Amino acid sequence: MLLEFTNVNTYYGDLHVLKDVNYTIGRGEIVSLLGGNACGKSTTMKTIMGVVRPTSGTVVFDGKPIEKLPTAERVRRGIAPVLEARRLFPRMTVFENLEMGAYTRRRGAEFEEDLERVYQLFPRVKERRLQLAGTLSGGEQQMVAMGRALMARPRLICMDEPSMGLSPLYVEQVFEIIQHINRQGTTIFMVEQNANMALQVAHRAYVLQTGQVVLQGSAAELRQNPMIREAYLGEMQVAQPIV
Repeated sequence: MLLEFTNVNTYYGDLHVLKDVNYTIGRGEIVSLLGGNACGKSTTMKTIMGVVRPTSGTVVFDGKPIEKLPTAERVRRGIAPVLEARRLFPRMTVFENLEMGAYTRRRGAEFEEDLERVYQLFPRVKERRLQLAGTLSGGEQQMVAMGRALMARPRLICMDEPSMGLSPLYVEQVFEIIQHINRQGTTIFMVEQNANMALQVAHRAYVLQTGQVVLQGSAAELRQNPMIREAYLGEMQVAQPIV
């Protein structure tokens, strides 16, 4: 396994947010984390990146515990975030934002290779490379955010609501790119409220409710689960007539 949560408990003061949570993310997988608002999804991502420290339990990446490591060291070890609402540096150019993705690495031939990879994956980003990031559309900003994560040469990308605020056209493009990045060998752990799209691209998924994992399984299995179909896919179960 590439990433493992074992009996992780996380608190904000007296508020118990993650409650004995267990996740496993295998190398090469796309794993989606589903759930309603304030159920612990974003806290999960913050715990992976070291923004929030678990009160108890272990977080293991590539066989080694990381729960006590600073965020920069986690990035060096191969974890990169795509943050909720993009969180670009609006007064910096697109190119400068991409540079920030590689801040833990030395500038050299590998940097140029990675930059070219990003430009090939996102031609619009290359076109906008000298433009201020704050002037881009939401979809373009999401592409820059994903490109910035790739500049770290990650083995695992943690995506927090990648489709938030995007038009339907950009949503489709973003999920196509997620699959493309995964096919190139990068593991992806994705928090996403658009359960329909998430379950189309993911291999497996977990469902959180009030900080606890209540369902897990293959994406195909969860798409057929009555609870998922009603709560997340907008399909009401029709009662059978009494005869």
